[in-house]
Formats: sequence, structure tokens, C-alpha cells
Amino acid sequence: MRRLAPAFALVIAGCSSASTRVASPVVVRGESMLAASTARTQTSDQQAVHALSRLTFGARPGDLDRLHAMGTDRWIDDQLHPERIDDAKAEEWAGEFEVVQKTAAQLENEYQNPGVLASQLSSRNAGALTREDSALLRHARQNVRRIAEEAQVTRVGRALLSERQLQEVMTDFWLNHFTVFAGKGIREQYYLADYENRVVRPRALGKFRDLLGAVAKSPAMLFYLDNWESAADSGRPRLDGVNAPIARRAVPRRFPAAANPSSPVAPQAQRRLRAGLNENYGRELLELHTLGVDGGYTQQDVINAARALTGWTIAGPRQGGSFTFTPFMHDAGEKQVLGHRLRAGRGIEDGEELLDIVARHPSTAHHIAFKLARRFVSDTPSQTLVDRAAATFLRTDGDLREVVRTIVTSPEFFSREAYRAKVKSPFEVVISTLRALDAPPDRSVRTAQLVAGLGQPVYGRQTPDGWPETADGWLGTGAILNRINFGLLVAAGRVPGANPLSLPGADMLRQAARDVQVDAVVTAFLGGDVSSVTRAVLLTGKNPLLDTAATLPPLRALPQLIGLALGSPEFQRR
Repeated sequence: MRRLAPAFALVIAGCSSASTRVASPVVVRGESMLAASTARTQTSDQQAVHALSRLTFGARPGDLDRLHAMGTDRWIDDQLHPERIDDAKAEEWAGEFEVVQKTAAQLENEYQNPGVLASQLSSRNAGALTREDSALLRHARQNVRRIAEEAQVTRVGRALLSERQLQEVMTDFWLNHFTVFAGKGIREQYYLADYENRVVRPRALGKFRDLLGAVAKSPAMLFYLDNWESAADSGRPRLDGVNAPIARRAVPRRFPAAANPSSPVAPQAQRRLRAGLNENYGRELLELHTLGVDGGYTQQDVINAARALTGWTIAGPRQGGSFTFTPFMHDAGEKQVLGHRLRAGRGIEDGEELLDIVARHPSTAHHIAFKLARRFVSDTPSQTLVDRAAATFLRTDGDLREVVRTIVTSPEFFSREAYRAKVKSPFEVVISTLRALDAPPDRSVRTAQLVAGLGQPVYGRQTPDGWPETADGWLGTGAILNRINFGLLVAAGRVPGANPLSLPGADMLRQAARDVQVDAVVTAFLGGDVSSVTRAVLLTGKNPLLDTAATLPPLRALPQLIGLALGSPEFQRR
């Protein structure tokens, strides 16, 4: 294992606008700022670089020139309105994948769940599988694996290719805020792409209540946090009795194994049927999705929120496979949540009113405002900025476009302290590298695997709190080393689609003097300015790691320089 020189690690971890910087000979551009604020302390060039680094997954060649021509504030306004931006190229590319073409229900109905199939085959043959059975099972597993891989491939590809970059950044933010885990169970694999494409992305800059409601009814979230099997505890009143005809007919559809005594999983299914109240979703709804851990709720609020959401479940594949409300599972008793009375005898209205209450709660406004300010501005955003964003949230009934606008046009966003103050996540490192090289999207799962290799598997966060949004979650010594190695892999031509010599003018640049090459690479990949430490590494090629880079081919000249730049502290930050 190669060891990271301590000094270089400290440079990466501590790089900030306070570092001594040596500007490359980049011409300072004039731009027509529509609403330039004297409170902004970044230069106009820094504002352009900063906007591209925070509101996109990284600049592509030519993006900075286009932004300068448009003006930073006008460009931000356009990105806040993705419907104005032609995104046909990304839509066409993603539309070639089956997981995008079809709903989750269509996929689940068309490709049989291998677990259910195994149960059926075992039941039919008294536990023994024939050769034909094994082939059927193998084919079913291959289909589910392909569906899961396509969900990862299309998410990475859209982030790379889309012109609606702020919408993609916000989609990434909400998929992390409302995280689901691919490994929860086989059924989750069917739901992932539908969750991203039909639930989250269309509402990423809409009203928070709409997004919250769509997430609450999504099979992906219902399955991940177990609400699909949450039912009224025994002794609680239900809208329909469990022995009512409608309930008797519904049980075999929702829990087919429970109705088949010969099924090997019948005992497990019957236990689920009798399980009663499950608090998982009710708890995370209050703690993570809306009010926040210090949002002022009690354990009794969690219990009553879960009771309000009983009966919110998933129809079977043959019944459409989408959200359905099941009266015989619903707790129809009176409930008190956050000081509000939900009267007895109601059904789905309990859950809808609960979502109304929490979506418009002042604690939710502050929780969402804080997380957005932390995403876009700083690991520790100022309280005044959070308060202003929360006020926008409350004034606009949770209009996320306006909340984001408040944050990304603020003096705090364009302050010197915010410039390069955020560490990129592994997903951002990989996508920004590919965008910097104008790489085409990868149709294989290889690029998604590179993201996983850096520590952030796509749809791989097991716990409901999502991936870290702050530097301390990503900057262990091993993680820094992996990021530097990734830059060298790219330079060695080992990353799909990424050609390190795709840099405009690369043919002529290869013959140029080293300092000219450094200036060009700093301009192309690092926004035009770097610290004196980084510049020295680029000029000398003496990265503390190169003498022990045993697993990589020797890199020289321009590819070596590009590899070093991609592993530099400036590129690892946004």
C-alpha cells in the first residue's frame, strides 16, 4: 500500500481560499452581470468559476466562455428554470434504457422476482430444483441485476450529459435526503429508476409538499422503510376488519406466500401480516425528511405519525405495483401529532394531513434551508443565511426554486470564504473529471463502479441519513489516496470514454515548454488559479506518490501533468 506524504495530505484537506495562490496568465474577462451585488467579495471571474463548480457537476470545455457571454446571474436564473433548457441529447440517451422507458410496475410484472420464483419452484417440486428450474432462476437473477445496473448507469449518465445541471445537482441532493438502499431487497431493484425519474427529478425544484407526498407514496420509500407492511396494532380500530370480505381477498394479492401453506416462506409472510405498527418511516419522516432531529417532536408524535400512515402500501405487481391505500391495515383511531388532532374514522386523509403539517412546519423550513445552504455554500453556513432561506421557504409555501435562489445569489454564496470551500463527494469527483474531459456517457456499469471504488456506491447508502455532506466524511487518508490514484488512472487512459489528450489544442501543447503546459492545464481544469504548492508539483512532476506508483504505467509529459491536476486539492474541491 502506498503511503501518502503527510504534507501533501494536509494540503488536500486544508486547501482553501486562504492558500497562497499564483494566478495563471488568464485574461480577466468583462461580463454583464444582471444584478451584481457590491456585497459579493469574489472577483467576477471567481463568481463564474464558483457558479459552475457549485451548480453543476463540473465545467465542460467551453462552459466558462458560455457563462461569461451570458453573465453569471442570468445563467443562474436559467438553471433555476430547467424547463427553459433544451435537454434532448440527455433525454434521448437515457431513453434508450429499459428502466427509463418502463415504470417500476411494468418491470416487476415483466421480470419475475427471483425470490418469488424460487419459492414457487421449491413448492412445486418439494424443495428440489430441476436443471430447467435452475436455468429459469439464473435468467431471473440476470434480469434483476441488469435492471439494477441500468439504474446506476442512467443516473451517472444524466449527471454527465444533461444541460439542466442544477436540476441534476438538486436531484442528487434529494436522492440523498430521501435516500433508499438498493440492497434492501430484490423488490427495491425494480423501484430505483422509477423513483429517480418519475418521483424526484420532476419535483427537484418544485414545491416541497409535492415532493414529500410523491416520496411518501413511492414504492421505493415504502419498501425501504417498511411502511408497506405497517398495519394497525391489535386492539386498534380499523376501517375494515381483517376478516371482512375485501380484506380476505386482498391478503393473497399482497402476501401470496402467506396464503400458500406449502410455500417455504409462508411462516415469514404470515408473521409480516400480523406484524402491526412499524415506526420506521414515521420516525425518519420527522427526524430526517422534515423537522430534523431537534425539530421539537416527541416519541408519541413518531408513533402517531406511523399510525396515520398505516395502510399506505404497495399493490402487487399484477395489481399495478404502485402505491395503494389498504383500509383493513389502517389505524382509524384518533391521533395527536405535533399538537394537531387527526380525528377518528378517517382513512388516507390521516396521512395526507400529516404531510401537510410537517411540510409547512417552521422546523422543516429551517432543516431544509440549513441542508441546502450546507450543500451550496459551506459546511458551516451562517445562521443569517439559513434564516433568510427558511423565511423564503415559509413565505413561498416551500417553493424550492425560490429557496435555492435565495441561497445561490446571496453574498455568502459569492464570498471569498465560500470559494473552493466544499470537498467534492466521490460522485462529484468522477462526474466532474469526465465533464472536464468532455467524455461521453458510459453505457456499461464501469463508471458507476469507479464511484463505488471511491467510497460512494450509487444507491448504496444503507442507512437513511444519506451520504456525508461535509468534508470530514470524505477526507480520510485512504480516501485522499484513492482520489489521487483516480486522477492517475484517467491520465493513463484507463477510464471509459475519458481521453486525457482531448484538451483543446493538445497536439500543439504536447510540444510546448513545461510552464506553458502548466498554464494551459491550470486554465482548463483548475479555474485558472492554484496554490503555490500545487503549481510546484505540476511544474516539477514530483508528486510525493509517483516514486511508489507501482500499479500504474509510467506517466510523462502532458498526460502526467493532467493526472496530477485531477488529483490536486483544487480539483478535489468545488
